[in-house]
Amino acid sequence: MAEHSPVKYKRVLLKLSGESLMGPDAFGINRETIQSTVEDIKEAYDMGVEIGVVVGGGNIFRGVALGATGMERTQGDHMGMLATLMNALALQDCLRRNGVEVRVQSALNIERIAESYIRGKALRHLDKGRVVIFAAGTGNPYFTTDTTAALRGAEIGAEVVLKATKVDGIYTADPKKDPTATFIPRITFDEVLKRDLKVMDATAFALCREQNLPIKVFNIAKKGSIARACLSDDEGTLVYNP
Repeated sequence: MAEHSPVKYKRVLLKLSGESLMGPDAFGINRETIQSTVEDIKEAYDMGVEIGVVVGGGNIFRGVALGATGMERTQGDHMGMLATLMNALALQDCLRRNGVEVRVQSALNIERIAESYIRGKALRHLDKGRVVIFAAGTGNPYFTTDTTAALRGAEIGAEVVLKATKVDGIYTADPKKDPTATFIPRITFDEVLKRDLKVMDATAFALCREQNLPIKVFNIAKKGSIARACLSDDEGTLVYNP
């Protein structure tokens, strides 16, 4: 690993949506998009940042949507967990090919494919400078990968949850629907609740708030945004407890 730069956040939990790996495609994993994401992760990794990653599975499967078609929600969520594992393996392969030491830990026991999630082992990997990808959500139905990110972030002692999105941060309204929406660089957890702004699902948001774990919402499509988010609070929107 390269010599450490002065970073603001030494250990982070990066939350990627499954959709962020699709690029311009309708579903699946786009090769150029995953390569670009991995290059951004490597840039932060080379600065000495210790990185845990939680990735969603919406590019492959979304259990909630299938629930409406008659499939039992629990079954759908289990299939969604397997989709996150597929994304985690794709990320692991791409990171390795780019010279990054990485491990996948799964909340579901699939020993021939990935390590089972054990907190102590995850902490040792991070201490040794390895990226750890947490797959299969929490291992339980009804919990989103946002909640997984908050939970794993708290467990590994992350200093911030970096929530990768398609927008630059949090706005007063949806910037795609409201041209008068203005960007908010910093906002407290309480203010987000008061203004009913959508940052993460309620369970994930409450966990971060209780554990005093800041959330940084940023645009993953901007090249180098992960490293910039680790260096300072100038990138994206910071949600924090005052």
